[in-house]
Amino acid sequence: MMNVKQTITGWTGAALAALSLVACQEGLAPVREDALTPAVITEPTPHDTDDPAIWINAADSSKSLIIGTDKDSDGGLYAYDLEGRIVNKVTGLQRPNNVDVAYGLAYGDTVIDIAVLTERETNKLRVFRLPDLAPVDAGGIPVFVDEAERAPMGIALYTRAADSAIFAIVGRKSGPKEGYLWQYRLEGTSGRVDAKLVRKFGTYSGEKEIEAIAVDNELGYVYYSDEGVGVRKYQADPERNDNGELALFALTGFADDHEGIAIYKSSDSTGYLLVSNQQANTFMVYPREGAAGKPHEHTQLADIPVSTVECDGADVTAVNLGPQFPEGVFVAMSNGMVFHYYDWAVFQQWIDKSNR
Repeated sequence: MMNVKQTITGWTGAALAALSLVACQEGLAPVREDALTPAVITEPTPHDTDDPAIWINAADSSKSLIIGTDKDSDGGLYAYDLEGRIVNKVTGLQRPNNVDVAYGLAYGDTVIDIAVLTERETNKLRVFRLPDLAPVDAGGIPVFVDEAERAPMGIALYTRAADSAIFAIVGRKSGPKEGYLWQYRLEGTSGRVDAKLVRKFGTYSGEKEIEAIAVDNELGYVYYSDEGVGVRKYQADPERNDNGELALFALTGFADDHEGIAIYKSSDSTGYLLVSNQQANTFMVYPREGAAGKPHEHTQLADIPVSTVECDGADVTAVNLGPQFPEGVFVAMSNGMVFHYYDWAVFQQWIDKSNR
């Protein structure tokens, strides 16, 4: 069992008990003795947490929210405050999988922030306004229409710098060796958000599946985990002519599955790519900007052990969220129906130590 630090805040007795049980549960990957411990563990959901996204409150960043899915046939979308309390939820969703957020979508005569998730059992995207989680999709947007393999899983939202157009890049449970990912442009029309297919792209090894997807808006790249193989990198803009694969990295050091991807942005062009090494309970870290003169060469910088158990999805921000997370927060799904919040500073300390 892990050694839980007494200084951790935001943990209820029930959350601590759940963490201890998960850490000792037979069949799950063991937590290392030197694993980083989260600052906050959220209240549990009824079923199975899967993927988080961070929504930054522009008026007061200390009131930002963590948005997360609870994956089940009677699943839900949950909003948590920075203390890990559930402050809002949408239930009755049919196996919601991954979720992402975007800001400033044109919607009638206004603009709104949105959370978009994949609803696997209906083969749809679901779109909810932030921060109130009001549905704005008239019941959902069908994806992978006319395909034999449709069940959507991974999603990442891309906001193009040139015109602020917002796109959803969507993966699925299984699919073809080429054109595995489909990209849709999101538009607010007639009182609802709709989507137009603009691109099919992405190589797939056929080994397992593709779930984790992340987009770097500033640099214009999309990354996705080809589970058991590595992380693939493409241009995010569907109108770019160079739509071939830019990189395949993270090929070694993984116990089994490559899972959640998070992008920490130290500046507009520097930072880190963090990839869940799921069965090792660690996060592999790579330079966001690549190597000097080689922007698509991502060499491992660190392997960070965490108390998070078999993480599927993660997100991170460098925004100051107040006294508890002044350098940003790293959020990861963990077995036990919870999400873990880490002070970014402890991740940065580990990266610095690994590169001395």
